Amino acid sequence: MKISFIIPVFNRPGETKELLQSLSLQTKQDFQVIIVEDGSSLSSEEVVEQFREGLDIQYYYKDNSGPGPSRNYGCEKASGDYMIFLDSDCIVPEQYVQVVGDALQRNYTDAFGGPDKAHKDFTNFQKAVSFSMTSFFTTGGIRGGNERFEKFHPRSFNLGMSRKVYESTGGFSSMRFGEDVDLSIRILEKGFTTQLIREAYVYHKRRTNMRQFFKQVYNSGIARINLHLRHPGSLKLVHTFPSLFTLGMLVLLLLSPLVSWYFALPLLFYMLLLFLGALVNTGSLSIAVLAILTSFTQLLAYGTGFLRAFWRRIVLGRDEFSAFRKSFYK
Repeated sequence: MKISFIIPVFNRPGETKELLQSLSLQTKQDFQVIIVEDGSSLSSEEVVEQFREGLDIQYYYKDNSGPGPSRNYGCEKASGDYMIFLDSDCIVPEQYVQVVGDALQRNYTDAFGGPDKAHKDFTNFQKAVSFSMTSFFTTGGIRGGNERFEKFHPRSFNLGMSRKVYESTGGFSSMRFGEDVDLSIRILEKGFTTQLIREAYVYHKRRTNMRQFFKQVYNSGIARINLHLRHPGSLKLVHTFPSLFTLGMLVLLLLSPLVSWYFALPLLFYMLLLFLGALVNTGSLSIAVLAILTSFTQLLAYGTGFLRAFWRRIVLGRDEFSAFRKSFYK
């Protein structure tokens, strides 16, 4: 089974270099790498040239369309019979390809996904963001390797699928956000099998400042409503928690000065849970403090995006792309 890695890139030559470096160190080297430059002004072509001797790598430039169509473009150029999609801000451990190959040999599935972790060299902020995105206290653990809530839906920062799946589903849709979940739903609807390979983790840097992190998660909240309208029944109770948290926080903050400060106790208790959870997880006081901020940012961003999309799409009946008029990346 030949693997093709497909990596869409937009203005991130530095991160692309780190990812390619990690791929060049794989213990098993029988794979192809496809870099799809999605209309960048900062090209990664020179970075790719540095790895041509050590990797079977191809570079393509195309007009900007967002990551979904760019991944499909890469699929058309790939020669592998199993394709793995990575975000450009990921780093893969040396044993990643070996782990995936062994797992699929033991239990072949048409698609798979893997979790993400924080690398020891990440900044404290990046480690706090990683905790926020994977902790049971914020996401219920569904993004950190927990598949208890529903059939497993691989995410595109670390997702693999066979060529048969691509040809049957048509690959990623033109959704600007949530395109990976949309694909996962269609994979399952067509009767294909999926699995979580827990050992096939990647180190995911995510966004590097609070503003970018807020916007990324805010757009994910909007995407959840779009997914609900595309796939009725896909919206689960767990997906509504951030919006309920957002509304509940507003109520508590209003009641606290007007009625009694006791109304602030639930928020203080939740902050303590986040602090202790991050402290146990990372062993760092500074990261634990930052994790409170990143966790609240994540929940409020997703919650407000979800509520805005509910109002615009369900109440006002507007179209799917009305919330994404600006560039995908800005």
